[in-house]
Amino acid sequence: MKTNDKEGISLKELIIATKNPGKAKEFAALFHKYGITVKSLLDLNTEIPDVEETGATFHENARLKAETIANKLETTVLADDSGLSVDALNGEPGVYSARYAGEPKNDSQNNKKLLQALTSHNNRAARFVCVLAWAMPNKPVIYAEGSCNGKIAKTMSGESGFGYDPLFIPKGYEVTMAELGSEEKNTISHRFHAMQQLETTLVEKGIIKS
Repeated sequence: MKTNDKEGISLKELIIATKNPGKAKEFAALFHKYGITVKSLLDLNTEIPDVEETGATFHENARLKAETIANKLETTVLADDSGLSVDALNGEPGVYSARYAGEPKNDSQNNKKLLQALTSHNNRAARFVCVLAWAMPNKPVIYAEGSCNGKIAKTMSGESGFGYDPLFIPKGYEVTMAELGSEEKNTISHRFHAMQQLETTLVEKGIIKS
């Protein structure tokens, strides 16, 4: 049992506010060494409606998801919001990354719209951003943020990954995220860096203990 002496909390189970098994698996690997069982929304017996992402920032959307579900389930919940920020487009697509080209969400159409938007721009600097929100009932939300800097390619390349991976070339690389193996990608990704920051914060606060 992992006990938080400072907050008086015993944490044995953590709910990840996602229905994406792959994302839940990433978090499960992080918290396994702390004896914490990770569950996604698909693992619950209770049906959890999708939380509408009405925030203007990644922080607001992550908090909305984490707090809403934490209060409903009366347990600790971790949520994330992430997206692509392009300098020449004043930070767009930002919080609208997943639905940049409209509904329903379509990665291919999003990428095509991004390429079109950058047609007349030489500056192709961009970054992936991930914000994590850790919510406990009746406690302040804890945030962590990670980013991966790079640039937008002029054509899509690669079959791995999802979202804007076929267009995003990480700093220090000459290939897109979609051309990297998942293991290498996971060591440089925005979510990886956010998870590292969150882990450090939770250990410092005594919320998780090795």
